[in-house]
Amino acid sequence: MSSTDHPLLAPAPIVLRTTGWPDYGLVDSGDGKKLERYGPYRVVRPEPQCLWRPRQSEAVWAAADAVFDPTDEDEAGRWRFSGKPAETWPLQWRDVRFHGRFTAFRHLAFFPEQAANWDWLDQSLRAAPAPPRILNLFGYTGVASLVAAAAGASVTHVDASKKAIAWARENAALSGLADRPIRWICEDARRYVQREARRGSRYDAIILDPPKYGRGPNGEVWRLFEDLPEILRLCVELLSEKPSFLILNAYAERISGLSLGGLLVDAMAGRGGTIDWGELALMEEAGDRGVGLSFFARWSA
Repeated sequence: MSSTDHPLLAPAPIVLRTTGWPDYGLVDSGDGKKLERYGPYRVVRPEPQCLWRPRQSEAVWAAADAVFDPTDEDEAGRWRFSGKPAETWPLQWRDVRFHGRFTAFRHLAFFPEQAANWDWLDQSLRAAPAPPRILNLFGYTGVASLVAAAAGASVTHVDASKKAIAWARENAALSGLADRPIRWICEDARRYVQREARRGSRYDAIILDPPKYGRGPNGEVWRLFEDLPEILRLCVELLSEKPSFLILNAYAERISGLSLGGLLVDAMAGRGGTIDWGELALMEEAGDRGVGLSFFARWSA
């Protein structure tokens, strides 16, 4: 491959649509909120993008088991419950099991719109000629890592939160995957890839799912717009001679799938391949409405 072999950026965006599965569904949306089904619980969470009117009755919404009341725009707030919910409860996506939890930041310890990425990840890894070595940065509670491990990959899971790592380990045990080759690393993602680059470590595929803002275990500050180009460049250095893919996700109002795609074109210069880009969306269980929640760009060899 020559140094001028640039990746081909897809000419149009893709919307990766997540529809409901037995343990999750978007029941209804509107008036700045989502009504969702998480296993045995129906949950109402704020979603400013839902500018339309709900289709379900007020009684259906009022019967929700939990409602999140935000206190600011940075996802903080508090839950109101109609009864006493379990601290954790089991959920499942295909062969992967994980715990649902009512966290202090409006989500429930996983992001359901990522199921579209999990599906692509699962199919790609099961079709791989040999078990790949995967790096999952900002891995949170580990569902993507467990999808990869269940498909035969060797995974290095990195997150700066000790609590998230502990939850991810619990999810691995719940899935019966605790004996799979998964390394759990509690460290600032940028520091980790810097050290891996100095070591000459290599991975066949990388998942990069950074927050808009975060802090590492030793006070390191992460800012998406300032720090993403550097960490992506380091990730490209970590790719093996014949890598499979690099998935980049971002949750931020001021970014787009096209800008993430352009960043990947620049970072992957000389490696060929193709780059798809677009957004991740949750689709209502009944009807054709959906809510775009995240942007992505995905390089494939």
